[in-house]
Formats: sequence, C-alpha cells, structure tokens
Amino acid sequence: MYFIIKSLHIIFVVSYFAGLFYIVRLLIYHTEALKGKEGTERAVLHRQYCFMEERLWNIITIPALVIVIITGIYLLWEMQWMFLFQGWMHIKLFGVGVLLLYHYWTWRTLKELQQGEVRYRSVSLRMTNEVATLLLFGIVFAVVLKDLFLRYWWATLLSFVAMGVLIMGVVKVVNRNKKQY
Repeated sequence: MYFIIKSLHIIFVVSYFAGLFYIVRLLIYHTEALKGKEGTERAVLHRQYCFMEERLWNIITIPALVIVIITGIYLLWEMQWMFLFQGWMHIKLFGVGVLLLYHYWTWRTLKELQQGEVRYRSVSLRMTNEVATLLLFGIVFAVVLKDLFLRYWWATLLSFVAMGVLIMGVVKVVNRNKKQY
C-alpha cells in the first residue's frame, strides 16, 4: 500500500505543479488582455480568462493539492514520522511551506484579476512564474539527494541562486522587445 500511495503522491505533485505553472500563464495573458485591449474585446477576453482560471484552479490545482497533502501525511505516518528528524525532510517541508505561500499569492492575484484589478505587469508575473520552478527543483533535489544535498549545502545554494539569476535573466531578455503592460 505504501508504494501505491507514494506513486499517487508523485502523480498529484506533477498535477499540482502543472496547475500552478499554467495558472500563472493565464494570469499573464489575463493581465495583458486587461491592460492592452479596450471595449468589447476586453470584456470577452476577461470573461474567458475568468472561466479558464476558475476551471483550472478548482478542478485541477486545488484537488491535486489536497491529494498531495493527504498522501504526504499518510507517507509520514506510515514511516512512523521518522523522516521528520532528517535534515533533507526539513528542507523539503520548508520548500513546501514557501510553495503554500506562493499558492496563496497566486490565489489572491487570481481573485484581484477576476475583479478587474491589475497589480502586476506581465513581465513581473513571468518572472514570478519561475518561483515555482525553483521550488520544484529544490524540493526534488532535497528528496532525491537527501544527505548529499545537506553535505554540500553551499554548492546547492550557490547553484540555485545561479539558476534563479539565469532564469530571471532569460525571462528579461526574451521579453525586452515586447510591449510592457
């Protein structure tokens, strides 16, 4: 049973991240539609993006998160909580905590856009979309590498900072010639 639950946990982590990645893409397009269009076209796009965002959030992202949390708790319980005393699990749970804050920020931004409020430029949203990518890398590396991840914490930290700078730089370069909203 343990391996079935572990498999479900991994499958729904993938589903959850797919939902997070795509919802922020929708927020980017929604922002561009609200800032760049006028009249009927803007109203039609706003309704369509609201519909798509609600479906994605409520049918894929939230249910996947709930299943991830339930299966994660089961996995910890099945292992009699022994992982909670290991350093790699501390890093994983810290990453999950930051991910939940990111989830809340995404939900709040989604609700603001659905009300027609635009707080962020699309380029800022594009860069913020990469936060989930960095968290995914950190969590997966902590789980797979376990103690090796902690033993070389300085190299790990340096590589994640470098990867973050590289990703943000690529986003900036790719979007430098686009009209900024």
